[in-house]
Amino acid sequence: MNILLTSVGRRAYIIEYLKEVYKKLGLAGSIIATNSDKYTTAMSIADKAFTSPLIYDEDYIPFLLDICKRERIDILISLFDIDLMILAKNKLKFEALGVKVIVSDENIINICNDKYEMLKYLKSMDMPVPDSYIDLDVAMENVSFENKTYILKPRWGMGSLSIFEAENKKELEVFYEKAKKDIQKSYLRFESKADIKKAILIQEKISGVEYGLDIFNDLNGEYIKTTVKRKLAMRSGETDIAKVTDDESLQALGKRIGQNLCHIGNLDMDVILSGETGYIIDMNARFGGGYPFTHSAGVNELEAIIRLCSGKKLNDLSVKKYGLFAKEITMLRIE
Repeated sequence: MNILLTSVGRRAYIIEYLKEVYKKLGLAGSIIATNSDKYTTAMSIADKAFTSPLIYDEDYIPFLLDICKRERIDILISLFDIDLMILAKNKLKFEALGVKVIVSDENIINICNDKYEMLKYLKSMDMPVPDSYIDLDVAMENVSFENKTYILKPRWGMGSLSIFEAENKKELEVFYEKAKKDIQKSYLRFESKADIKKAILIQEKISGVEYGLDIFNDLNGEYIKTTVKRKLAMRSGETDIAKVTDDESLQALGKRIGQNLCHIGNLDMDVILSGETGYIIDMNARFGGGYPFTHSAGVNELEAIIRLCSGKKLNDLSVKKYGLFAKEITMLRIE
C-alpha cells in the first residue's frame, strides 16, 4: 500500500504514525510526501518526497496525478486547508486512477474553510455563535465594547495568521487595515481576492475553557467517534499541552456535528465552553495540530482510514489512555 500526503508541512508525526500502522498490520509500501517548500521537516522522513508547485498553480493537479501514476498511490491525504477544495474539485480524476482521496465534498470544505459560512451553518442548526460581522462599516455601527473584546481574523484563515484583538473602535479600524494588508501578502490572498472587503471576520471574543475535538466519520460520512481534549497551552495557533477527557456533553456535540455535516475522515473542531454553553469557533476538515493528543490516547484514526480503504474490520476508536499529554521539540537533519 502506498500513501501520498500532500502539503505535508511539519506533520512529520503523521508519517511516523503511519509507519507504525504499516508495521502493526504487516503492510508493504511507501509513504510519499509533497510540499511546495522542500525544507519542511516532514519531507525529510518520508520514504520519498517531491517538491510541488503551489496549490493554485495550473500544474498542481497534473503534478499530483503524475505522482499517483508513477508511485502507484492507493490513498491520498491532505494536511492543509487550502489544499482540500482543489482536491475535492478534482476527486474523480484521482479515483479514475484507483486512488482513494480522503477529502469531503466541496460544500463541506466550503463550510469549514469559509468561517462566515461556518457561522451560517451553525445558525441553521440553532447552535450558539458569537456576535460576528464581515463588513467593517456595519460592525462600526453595531459593536459595543462595553465589557467586550472583538477578534479580527481572516475569513478563510487558519492557525494564528493575522489575528488581532480590538478593545475599542479605533483599534478595530487600525487592526482591520493591518489584517487586510497581511492577507494580501500571504497565501490567503487567493481565497480572499474575490471580495477583499469581506475577507475579515470581526467576532466577539468568547471567554471560557477551550477544547479541541477530533470527530471521525467513515468514508461514507457516517459518524464513528469523538475524542475530546481540553487545551492547556497553545503556541502559534497549535496546541502544545492538552488533557484528553471523558466529557459526555462535548462528545454529544461532536456526534451531532458529525452526523449532520457528514464529512469524511477527521474533523478538527475547536469549542469554547462558556458556562454551560459550547461555542464552536473553528472547524477544519482534516487532521489538525491536535491530532497527536488523540493518537497518544490510543485513538488511531490513521489505522482506521487504512482499514476502511482496505475493506478490513474497523479498529477500536475509543480512548485507551485519559490524561495530560504534551508536545516536545525535536531536531531533524534535513537532507
